[in-house]
Amino acid sequence: MEDGGVQVRSRLKEILTAVAGAREPQVRATARTIIREPFARQTWSELAFLSIGALFAVFGIAFVVITLFAGVVLAITFFGLGIIALSVRGARGFGGFHRQLARSYLGEDIEDPDEFTPRPGFLGWLQSTLRDRTGWRAMAYVGLKVPLALLGILAGFAFWWDAFFCLTFPVWGGSGSSPAVYGLPQVLFGTNFWSGGHSGFLYEVGVFLAGVVFFFAAPWAVRATVYLDRRVLRVLLSPDPVALRVRSLERARAQTVDSSAATLRRIERDLHDGTQAQLVALAMRLGMAKEKLAEYEELAGPAAPDPDRTRQLDHVRQLVDDAHRGAKEAIIELRDLARGIHPPALDTGLEGALATLAARNTIPTQLTISLVGRPTPAIEAIAYFCVAELLANVAQHALASRASITCTENGGWLRVVVRDDGRGGAQLSRLGSSSSGLVGLTDRVHAVDGRLDITSPPGGPTVVIVDLPLHA
Repeated sequence: MEDGGVQVRSRLKEILTAVAGAREPQVRATARTIIREPFARQTWSELAFLSIGALFAVFGIAFVVITLFAGVVLAITFFGLGIIALSVRGARGFGGFHRQLARSYLGEDIEDPDEFTPRPGFLGWLQSTLRDRTGWRAMAYVGLKVPLALLGILAGFAFWWDAFFCLTFPVWGGSGSSPAVYGLPQVLFGTNFWSGGHSGFLYEVGVFLAGVVFFFAAPWAVRATVYLDRRVLRVLLSPDPVALRVRSLERARAQTVDSSAATLRRIERDLHDGTQAQLVALAMRLGMAKEKLAEYEELAGPAAPDPDRTRQLDHVRQLVDDAHRGAKEAIIELRDLARGIHPPALDTGLEGALATLAARNTIPTQLTISLVGRPTPAIEAIAYFCVAELLANVAQHALASRASITCTENGGWLRVVVRDDGRGGAQLSRLGSSSSGLVGLTDRVHAVDGRLDITSPPGGPTVVIVDLPLHA
């Protein structure tokens, strides 16, 4: 029995020794991490993020609360909605600052949401701002940042503060004094431990050892609070799934629209360079055939004509004339068709195309255009056809003496305004059909998230405003 007990103890000792040997590298690695962490660059970066974020959280929540309160109080007036919109725009700015702060100090690469692109005009800006999901999500983050900042101060920053005062307590501490400890350490150790009245060497040693514990625990307390902030940042300040889905669909639609525009442009060139050229050549050959028939009749002279031969020549001449006339009509129709697919005037840009429309209009038309960049081909085509159709309506229905075209760029939007001094009364349901009139233009504009507004009181004037994104 004694030998068996010795063997069991020996075996148990070997097992414990093997386990300790296997865990020794892990224990050493953990100890090295704990010792090095207070001096690591990541630790001080997270502390800087916590401190700067807490400071700007105060400014952010003060701005949001004041502007929202003022906007809600004045919401019965139009001025109140403007203040609420200003609050949303300001929150978006604070959100962008915190994203940049996370990139600089945490290495957290949060994708930026789409830039704010308001519609032209104050009402367009107001509507776009109040519907800005990114701004409202940023406002939610500004609100949650305050409790996160308080938690970071009480549970993260407090450990560094307490570690400094506890480690230096043997230098500046005296009889009856106590270190300025607060936050989570005070909750863990209790208030009696830090209260005045204690003295002696053992008390100073205890405070110093507590400072050592706080010093090595501070990085992990900061990291825990920063981890919560990271999660909130990713949820509220990154593009939400709905926005990402909308962005994906908009890109797919833009690619489809641009591909369709390129396809139509290729078809127009093929018709112009291929089919139209062949028809022109055919018309020329038929014209030459007519001339040859005339020459043949002149060479035949005034001899007694053969009735059958004369009848055949007349029939041939009639066929050639019909074919020549049909070829010329086909050329005209093909040219109009190609121009309707993609106007050649757009090859030089929207400015030249609109100048051509204004010059060809039967009513004196003034053109004012100011563009910084060039819209995509699809947007240029939509703007061109809108102006062409609106000028045609002015010439046919408005009884106007003059018209004007204004084309300007505002942010990410293209605004086209067509105005006339006619009799007014224009409505979507009365002018044109769904394929070629104002209704058709509205469908084209809405296909790229644009907007068409008509102001046409009886007696005039008529003003049609078309807002299109620069890039569909």
